[in-house]
Amino acid sequence: MKKILLLSDTHSFIDNQILKFVKLADEVWHAGDIGDLKVTDTIKKIKPLRAVFGNIDGNEARVEFTLDAKFSVENVAVWMTHIGGYPNKYNPRIREEIKANPPKIFISGHSHILKVQFDKQLNLLHLNPGAAGNHGFHKIRTMLRFNLDKGEIKDLEIIELATRG
Repeated sequence: MKKILLLSDTHSFIDNQILKFVKLADEVWHAGDIGDLKVTDTIKKIKPLRAVFGNIDGNEARVEFTLDAKFSVENVAVWMTHIGGYPNKYNPRIREEIKANPPKIFISGHSHILKVQFDKQLNLLHLNPGAAGNHGFHKIRTMLRFNLDKGEIKDLEIIELATRG
């Protein structure tokens, strides 16, 4: 079993609230708009990290991270990208590929809106952890955590951090 912490849209912000949850995870996944790489460097010193770059990320992030991350953990296929859309409204860039080869979990960020939605057509779970950073229109900083165990997604939790500063 793996304990996963999923966050996105930090926009160069990391604090002790985020780090408290990083320490409790087995792996941390960042769905883009990292901002300053001190965010991912700090996380990597504590736990293994998987991340993608987002639209605000510069060349350093684009060299270190990919646009799409496709991987499997505990026999769960995952596709993570920053701008991916939602069930029935997937981004045109990924629409055909996700229909042809859907993962069990599809993760995107970008909107700053936390969303957990099951796509019945493609039989996948869409996750958007909202925004963990201080930049944007969101009022509450959010993340998700869950366990992956032998092909199953278990114990999904919404984490609400302090109101945006």
